[in-house]
Amino acid sequence: MSKTLPSRTHVVIIGGGVIGTSVAYHLTKLGYTDVVLLEQGQLSSGTTWHAAGLVGQLRASESATRIVQYSTQLYAELESETGLSAGYKQCGGVTVARTEDRMIQLRRTVANAAAYGMECELLTPEQALEHYPVMRVDDLVGAIWLPGDGKANPTDLTMSLAKGARMRGAQVFEKTRVLDVLTHDARVTGVRTDAGDIEAEIVVNCAGQWAKQVGAMAGVNVPLHSAEHFYVVSEDIAGVHPDLPILRDPDGYTYFKEEVGGLVIGGFEPEAKPWVSPDKIPYPFEFQLLDEDWDHFEILMDNALLRIPALEVTGIKKFYNGPESFTPDNQFILGEAPECANFFVGAGFNSVGIATSGGAGKALAEWIVNGAPTGDMTGVDIRRFAAFNGNNRWLHDRVAEVLGLHYEVPWPNREMTTARPFRRSPVHHLLVQAGANFGSRMGWERANFFAPAGTDPVIEYTWGKPNWLAWSAAEQTSTRTGVTVFDQTSFSKYLVVGPDAEAALQWLCTADVGVEIGRAVYTGMLNARGTYESDVTVTRTGATEFLIVSSAATTERDKDHIRTNIPDGLTATVVDVTSAYAVFGVMGPHSREVLATLTDADLSDAAFGFGTSREIGLGYATVRATRITYVGELGWEIYVPAEFAVGVYEDLLAAGERFGIHRGGYYAIDSLRLEKGYRAFGRELTPSENPVEAGLLFACKLKTDIDFLGRDAVEKAKAEGPRKKCVSFRVDDPEAMLWGGELIVRDGAVAGQVTSAAWGETTGGCVGLAYLRAGGAVIDAGWIADGRYQVNVGGTLFPITVSLKPLYDPTNARIR
Repeated sequence: MSKTLPSRTHVVIIGGGVIGTSVAYHLTKLGYTDVVLLEQGQLSSGTTWHAAGLVGQLRASESATRIVQYSTQLYAELESETGLSAGYKQCGGVTVARTEDRMIQLRRTVANAAAYGMECELLTPEQALEHYPVMRVDDLVGAIWLPGDGKANPTDLTMSLAKGARMRGAQVFEKTRVLDVLTHDARVTGVRTDAGDIEAEIVVNCAGQWAKQVGAMAGVNVPLHSAEHFYVVSEDIAGVHPDLPILRDPDGYTYFKEEVGGLVIGGFEPEAKPWVSPDKIPYPFEFQLLDEDWDHFEILMDNALLRIPALEVTGIKKFYNGPESFTPDNQFILGEAPECANFFVGAGFNSVGIATSGGAGKALAEWIVNGAPTGDMTGVDIRRFAAFNGNNRWLHDRVAEVLGLHYEVPWPNREMTTARPFRRSPVHHLLVQAGANFGSRMGWERANFFAPAGTDPVIEYTWGKPNWLAWSAAEQTSTRTGVTVFDQTSFSKYLVVGPDAEAALQWLCTADVGVEIGRAVYTGMLNARGTYESDVTVTRTGATEFLIVSSAATTERDKDHIRTNIPDGLTATVVDVTSAYAVFGVMGPHSREVLATLTDADLSDAAFGFGTSREIGLGYATVRATRITYVGELGWEIYVPAEFAVGVYEDLLAAGERFGIHRGGYYAIDSLRLEKGYRAFGRELTPSENPVEAGLLFACKLKTDIDFLGRDAVEKAKAEGPRKKCVSFRVDDPEAMLWGGELIVRDGAVAGQVTSAAWGETTGGCVGLAYLRAGGAVIDAGWIADGRYQVNVGGTLFPITVSLKPLYDPTNARIR
């Protein structure tokens, strides 16, 4: 290790665990050799050293799967480069199912593997026993075999990555504690350590469970909280050998890994045990464990004894209780902090640090070097959190649930139950009184659906048709035939103001937003690669003022994207007004009539055409009414100052009573938008898709000479033709229930994956959007029309009808 601390370097990495060393390794590989890594103890001595070391390749999304696939490739090759083994062994993995619900999940997993080009095989219990002879199988429904799974030695892996970084010029300092992060004008300038200050242009926070403390030094929110995490190591067991696969028994919350002839037995109990507050983690805490807690471990041990009968007569060599940090949504944290330029974070790996460290370190290094991620990191982007997510009491209660999600059945639309309710719209109490079931997005409590009077508004989780489907279907019918009011207060809302606001937004937006005051424009926002960073509506509210409306989940990333991409020399400011306004969507054929009873404004198509936005009197309140829709019907979004929200909501319901007005939730919105083929950011639109692939060239001003961020890349993609294409589809059989993520086959071959799906009451079956691929060839309308398509729903293939046009109202007659 290095001995003399430099006074200046290009990059400082805080934390010498597997993540920090991976970032150092990959930065040097990309040419950033002036790198200093600081570790307060010894390398791997924080949370890395006691990790179980499981490496399971197949993840819930393609981007997460690719991260682990790269990791396994790297671990297998490290020794030839550095001379130090990562202790990686590909041994395969068996995951077993005790219930039919779990088996449906495993069948879906096999379909996902096919979509990602990975090997995965369904097994009978007897076949599973052949792979893992020491387990009991008489209580199993089935299993899967993942030959690509493996295991790594966490400390060996860390040392090998660190050596690879040092071989290319990085310096590593152990026993060097960071005391402060130095900043100036919201930009890092270096760090203060117990051995002196270091100037640096870039600081990377890979401090593990200390990352929240380190972030606070720079004024950065890193929402994570430690929980006690347990496993034991058994004495030798007959039949256990080094090539024994990893065994996962998620219905029993447990996993098993061979270690020196015995088994590592760990798991993810349903209710975790949070550790101390993030600002009270002790120092030093080097190669330390917490006290044994056999009472808390009992549920895991009981299930282990059930699965591996030999444990009844086998001793336990060691009990490990090592704290690990978890995030509020069970996804790790990566990226540049919006609060402080050039301060990057890689933390909160939720017990998957060993599996993901190679790919995550590479992704963060690319982010640092290129100024933006080179793939879709939306799910792990630090900007998915806001300041309020950093509340330690809230994190403490949430983490108790998060750890158990690792082996929970990943139910469709599953909602967190802890630390709620959180953010509430002004009319939340009225929604409660009306029988709403609530979901959560960016902390907002949002109505999913409304249950009939006298019925408990709960979700009974299932892979099939859910208990609430008829209630949501009624809301869909009301919207298509009558009128429905939706509380959409959770929309992100920003003002872009200043003398150069128009010029700034013309650069940021794909569509032409240089319109007259009182016009709303649908547009994308792209990166330099021509792929999506956001999907918004821009309304011109003044000569130098624009209102941007975006999805609830993207508030922080939107603001950061806008601020950091306003061209130099332009004067424009972003102001977050999300909490200042409630939003009510009044949608359906009778929406005009309902609003007309409350206003003197002319709402006729001639006077208030589609895309018109203006302030009107509505009852006693003055509101902004925008003629727009996300459900494919005539309608208005009503933007109401928060203090007037309750009165306006009550007025809308009273005025709509004679028109049979319904309340609607977000499940209905999702169904309606899918029948209409409307895309959503985070599903159909991500940093992996461009407007050509998404079918949204109509929202790009390519026919003008106005430049915009990503235009060159879009024009190039248009000229080359798409290799994948977003299509609408309908399942022909009304008995099938889809949730998104299902595999699509064309003429019997893998052709794509569903991005969004829901029950469409109007079309009488499940509908959705999906991306189709043609094996790297250009896709055109003819290729799409020539195929016969099926969707894999839990292992059963159902025929589907595919269309490039919306399934419902393709001529837009209904919205006029």
